[in-house]
Amino acid sequence: MTLLGAFIKGRRGRVSPDEAGLTSSGRRRVPGLRRDELARLAGVSERYLTRLEQGTDDNPSPQVLQALATALRLSPDETAHLFALASTPAVPGVQTVDLAEIQQLVDSWPSSPAYVRDQYFDVVVANKLALALSPLYTPGQNLVRGIFLDPAARELFPDWPDVAAQTAAALRAEADLSEPRTAQLVDDLMTDDYFRDLWGRHDVRPTRNELKRFDHPVVGSLSLRRQSLSVAGADGLVVITYHAEPSSPDADALARLL
Repeated sequence: MTLLGAFIKGRRGRVSPDEAGLTSSGRRRVPGLRRDELARLAGVSERYLTRLEQGTDDNPSPQVLQALATALRLSPDETAHLFALASTPAVPGVQTVDLAEIQQLVDSWPSSPAYVRDQYFDVVVANKLALALSPLYTPGQNLVRGIFLDPAARELFPDWPDVAAQTAAALRAEADLSEPRTAQLVDDLMTDDYFRDLWGRHDVRPTRNELKRFDHPVVGSLSLRRQSLSVAGADGLVVITYHAEPSSPDADALARLL
């Protein structure tokens, strides 16, 4: 089964007949929509949908993809992911940035924790305040492994279930799942029950700018606004910064970490 087929099948299991406007009667053998039901809703043959799910046909038209997205009730992010899975992956671009310059950039923000991660969710650069905020942001650490496999992460984030769900959805949205290194990361994490359950949901949600809460062992509770910025000329590099409202208790707590 291809990544496209697995995604369609996984999302098919997430849509109930009632949500799709279908009449459900009797006991159902599978959760969500049956293949024939999705095929009918999307206006394709069940045989064709079977080929898509089994990977014997991986070149659906944009019209078919949009029909599937509508029938599966996909969000805009999930629809974009569906289209991306049906396309030939782009060749990764050549890195044209100097990490030393990026280090200088994040170091120039002494009052804001900042780090840079790559397309594998490995931290490659971090400033001192990011390291003081959490060892999770140490260069060389993998953020996804840390969130799911490091017990300290569950203590650091009071909203850990939400953070874990967002992390799994961002990995699916932003990483190249056909790339061996990413595939190995997913395989390794499948030993964790929580990750395996979230991954099976096929949620797709890129990293967003949002409020994030921390329960720091030294300064206590923190609520920080996260910003995500792509690095021009560098395939997959993302700058993540956190900042507090000026003159707030959160800003005072950050200052005590310096």
